[in-house]
Amino acid sequence: MEQLTPRQIVAELDKYIIGQKEAKRAVAIALRNRWRRQKLPAELRDEVAPKNIIMIGPTGVGKTEIARRLARLAGAPFVKVEASKFTEVGYVGRDVESMVRDLTELAVDMVKAERIKGVQERARELAEERLLDLLFPVSRLPTTPGVEQPSDTGTAASAAETREKLRKRLREGKLDDRTVELEVKDRAMPMVEIFSGAGMEGMDINMKEMLGSLLPQRTKRRKVKIGEAQRILAQEEADKLIDVDEVRSEAVRRVEDSGIVFLDEIDKIAGRDSGHGPDVSRQGVQRDLLPIVEGCTVNTKYGLVRTDHILFIAAGAFHVSKPSDLIPELQGRFPLRVELASLTQDDFVRILTEPQNALIKQYTALLETEEVKLDFTEDAIQELAATACAVNQATENIGARRLYTILERLLDEISFEAPAMHGAQVTINAAYVRERLQEIVKSEDLSRYIL
Repeated sequence: MEQLTPRQIVAELDKYIIGQKEAKRAVAIALRNRWRRQKLPAELRDEVAPKNIIMIGPTGVGKTEIARRLARLAGAPFVKVEASKFTEVGYVGRDVESMVRDLTELAVDMVKAERIKGVQERARELAEERLLDLLFPVSRLPTTPGVEQPSDTGTAASAAETREKLRKRLREGKLDDRTVELEVKDRAMPMVEIFSGAGMEGMDINMKEMLGSLLPQRTKRRKVKIGEAQRILAQEEADKLIDVDEVRSEAVRRVEDSGIVFLDEIDKIAGRDSGHGPDVSRQGVQRDLLPIVEGCTVNTKYGLVRTDHILFIAAGAFHVSKPSDLIPELQGRFPLRVELASLTQDDFVRILTEPQNALIKQYTALLETEEVKLDFTEDAIQELAATACAVNQATENIGARRLYTILERLLDEISFEAPAMHGAQVTINAAYVRERLQEIVKSEDLSRYIL
């Protein structure tokens, strides 16, 4: 992240997301400010709060993708949650603090994976020795280090030579098909049912961990191929080499300093409550969100986590409601608002062709695995974009997601018959697109169900 300026962050986002310059600039500045804050003196660092963002725009225009790509660029713990999944404390369902617990869990996995990568080579060496012990036990070598028994000198040299030959064959993969018996930890827990109330989702995990530490560790024997045995043993050795407490403390630090929460569907909890019915807890959820977004301390199974410097990016279509329907206190917690524009036909053309993960590139690569070559002409791409635009206007506007349904419908027959079409080259032109889609597009009722 230190190397990326806001301009470079926008350039990276441009590789995957078409348009939406204003939203990209806002998140790029927010991400750069995370780095700037780390450079401040300690007494000022805690005073600089993240500028949370609300992204407003219809579905399928890139809100979620912007946040997801941003988190990958930052290498930061990132979690996407739907505001509509939460309920006010006192109701059955998930409470808002669970998003922080989920973020911490993800950060622990992230840090653990990094540490394991750092000790992978050493873990592989230790796993190799354990595997050689199974194939050719150490007991066949001299038992007293540094002391050679005259009568055993020849035997010891022969055993050592045999072990080295086995090591060479193991590294060359010549023993991968052989089977060995391993003693591994039995991860299955005893059948214990934990009942917890609302807001206590983590309690059952903590109870199981506590019970697991009290009960004796069980092992079981498994017969596996040597290739699989190497992977299992390397994982066990890597787990032994990393410091679990250090991993947890680093994960909590990352969450507090650089965590990102993407709060989707925030418009679903906006609006003035009537005081009854299924939406009775809307304002309650907003009130519960206030301390989390502003900054509080959440108890997780890895310790206390402060949310003061977690960046919250909220998003919503706001078709029915509007941002001003949120309670004023919550509006104040999201000082930055950016509006994402609806996608045009030209945007659809660019989405189909320009990004590194462009849909046409994806479908072409998929069918190349069957030795079927697809060739999309320029007029076919224009026709696909025009069709997507027309269907979005006639039915529900689901943005770029419409391209998935249209391309699946367009290539349905080719995808089905591809295994029997080895070596075929198929040209997709405008006429082919109209032939496959025209009848569906003409019938508005039918397109509502199919496209």
